Amino acid sequence: MCAMVLLFVGAALIAVLAGGVAAVAGFGIGSLLTPLVALAYGTKVAVVLVSIPHVAATALRAWMLRDHVNRRVLLTFGAASAAGGLVGAVLHGSLGSRTLGSVLGALLLFSGVSGLTGLTARLRINGTGWALATGIVSGGFGGLVGNQGGIRTAALLHFRLEAVPLVATATAIGLAVDAARIPVYLAGSAGEILAHWPLVAIMTAGVLAGTIVGTPLLRRLPEQTFRRVVFGLVALLGVAFLTGLLR
Repeated sequence: MCAMVLLFVGAALIAVLAGGVAAVAGFGIGSLLTPLVALAYGTKVAVVLVSIPHVAATALRAWMLRDHVNRRVLLTFGAASAAGGLVGAVLHGSLGSRTLGSVLGALLLFSGVSGLTGLTARLRINGTGWALATGIVSGGFGGLVGNQGGIRTAALLHFRLEAVPLVATATAIGLAVDAARIPVYLAGSAGEILAHWPLVAIMTAGVLAGTIVGTPLLRRLPEQTFRRVVFGLVALLGVAFLTGLLR
């Protein structure tokens, strides 16, 4: 009982933080919540449970930023990402927690290091065909382990969007990937979601509150401090998965 209470309290606090971070940085819900839930239930179940608060907060952000979405990019790159998300979700059902944990760890480490070093901002993918292919790959990782932010951002830079349209379009694409992957999760793991509905509800309420309330607070932090703390934490979580401390 004590462990369950600690899990719920930790999930509530991290969900609020993750909602705020995602609203500012464009990622964070899957990166921060999945490791916590994986401690209790393993990576395979964690990806499914975290997908519900992820889609709720992403939908809210997409609504808030709807006027800034680049519809051409959404209908091309977004469609490719959604297709990849569907394939990744199908593969998720056939892989074990250890394999999924290794994939998630590698993606978290990549996101953290690229954020700390500015690698994503410097990386350029030449050619629309390659960008769309990267969309399929990033969506695939989204369906597989719920994490795709670093790869998606690198690909979206090809379309030369300004800052706000970039975040808005990335959010809309994330919602498209969620729409593709979650029905597959429900078909195979609806029982897991129902069995852990109190935790799912707490995380969902937390990310929504973080999106609404936490965003103004986080934007007051110095940008460099914010980036170093968030990306440093993500990189450490990636190392923890890769070394087996989390799975």
